[in-house]
Amino acid sequence: MISDAERKMQFLFSLRSRGVTNKRVLNAMEHVDRKKYIRGTFEERAYEDTPLPIACGQTISQPSIVALMTESLDVQPRDKVLEIGTGSGYQAAILSQLARRVYTVDRHSQLVRAARALFELEDITNITVFSADGSHGLPEQAPFDKILLTAASEDPPGPLLEQLRVGGIMVLPVGQSDKVQTLVKILKTEDGLTYHELRPVRFVPLLEGLGKENF
Repeated sequence: MISDAERKMQFLFSLRSRGVTNKRVLNAMEHVDRKKYIRGTFEERAYEDTPLPIACGQTISQPSIVALMTESLDVQPRDKVLEIGTGSGYQAAILSQLARRVYTVDRHSQLVRAARALFELEDITNITVFSADGSHGLPEQAPFDKILLTAASEDPPGPLLEQLRVGGIMVLPVGQSDKVQTLVKILKTEDGLTYHELRPVRFVPLLEGLGKENF
């Protein structure tokens, strides 16, 4: 039987084979154990390069996509980062290894509570989790150096672009929820916005409002 240590080695090799080259990102992916962010019957598949279901009808993203999105975001040690779509907390934990401060938002209070408890258990102190409508961002904490969306929007949300500082980067899936989306990197400059299409992806849609369990 293959041990968890061997699975982790294969996991990191698979990330490199899929084009992830940034050493800081690879180190973060090695440091954060994906298995801790998955509950129940899917734990044994934690080191597979595949998305897996979590609570509230959401998913934990495919690790190679997490790595490629993180690499594209180009997070620096002094950055303040906003993540829209906390989910399991796995992506925020990766970002916490790279940034000074991470703010993460989810519309599902159940996911927020679970992620907050896990961050406390793992002694991750530079993540703040909010239960809120992610499409509005966190204006009270803006501006952000980097913004990452883990849910697809038909267009980059205006409020989030406003909360991105000049020189900042936003990475998000763009497209309709029932079709394959495109991962897009947006650079905000003095002259406007520069868009770079990265690759086809598929994410859950970005929805306005709070999850029904909040009421």
